[in-house]
Amino acid sequence: MAITREGRICSFCGEPGGPGTELRLIGGLGAQVCERCVDDFHGILHDEATYAAVRGPFPWERMDDAELLATLPQILASAEQNTAFAHEWVDLLRSRNISWAEIGRALGVSRQAAWERFSRRSSGDKGATA
Repeated sequence: MAITREGRICSFCGEPGGPGTELRLIGGLGAQVCERCVDDFHGILHDEATYAAVRGPFPWERMDDAELLATLPQILASAEQNTAFAHEWVDLLRSRNISWAEIGRALGVSRQAAWERFSRRSSGDKGATA
């Protein structure tokens, strides 16, 4: 089972990127960052005056209600991307014959709870048995 960057978004700016687009993405464990954000963050981290300027209030503290509402879909898209990645990760584990009991232990839940959360989307599932 291959986990790809195709159809992903930058977890920081929300822009779509990856294969087939002009915007390259890097990252892992669900979070992706585009090359533009990497460049921006690099500039911020390596310029003391810029870094001091952004250490102030969080961006949402400066947003008006319309900006907060406009940002909500981006936040949910990023969260859904991470949820989809968790399902892909479980698919990968199941394709390696890792039991639902082992997956549950890793998550601190029962095998039944792990199965209920992930089996419906687990395409590589070899059955619900532990």
